[in-house]
Amino acid sequence: MIAIVDYGAGNLQSVKKALDYIGAKSEITYDKKKIEKASRVILPGVGSFGDAMDMLRSRGLEKTVIASASGEKPFLGICLGLQLLFKASDESPNAEGLGIFSGEIKRIPSVDGLKVPHMGWNSVSLIQKDGIFKGIPDESYFYFVHSYYLSGADTAAAVTSYGTEIQCAVQKGLVAATQFHPEKSSEAGLTLLRNFAEV
Repeated sequence: MIAIVDYGAGNLQSVKKALDYIGAKSEITYDKKKIEKASRVILPGVGSFGDAMDMLRSRGLEKTVIASASGEKPFLGICLGLQLLFKASDESPNAEGLGIFSGEIKRIPSVDGLKVPHMGWNSVSLIQKDGIFKGIPDESYFYFVHSYYLSGADTAAAVTSYGTEIQCAVQKGLVAATQFHPEKSSEAGLTLLRNFAEV
């Protein structure tokens, strides 16, 4: 069973709907015991880095999420769920993230007439072609909605470009995260979710 962590952030139902579509059993929950017992865990999210960390802590889920992302079972962060895996973000300078991966969360620069937030489809260049990206063609398109991006991670699994190079996925062993929304990314996104559900 896949536990979708409910800490008060949005985007839960669309993730569950995509998992239902591919036949993967899942449950949206904030119950620590259910998350701990789940065979896989997804940390989704949209919104502010600082607010999200406050919500995680107010529900007593910070340690549970850190334990879930320890590498003992498959874990997937999506969008804000990727950013929370890092120690800090320019969005909320005084907020402390989960610190699971090393890297920097920065604001997308306003250059070349590109609008921020970045909303839409971008092709993704794969660095790692296994794990969640198994069987997905290089330069496949995924759907993005974000104003902040990852840079400087040594676990980058994919990159894209939007005014600057964006590390749009990380992967280390069974722990992975994407800045884009696989649940909104057509067949490529569904393949990624299938890979995660079948690891």
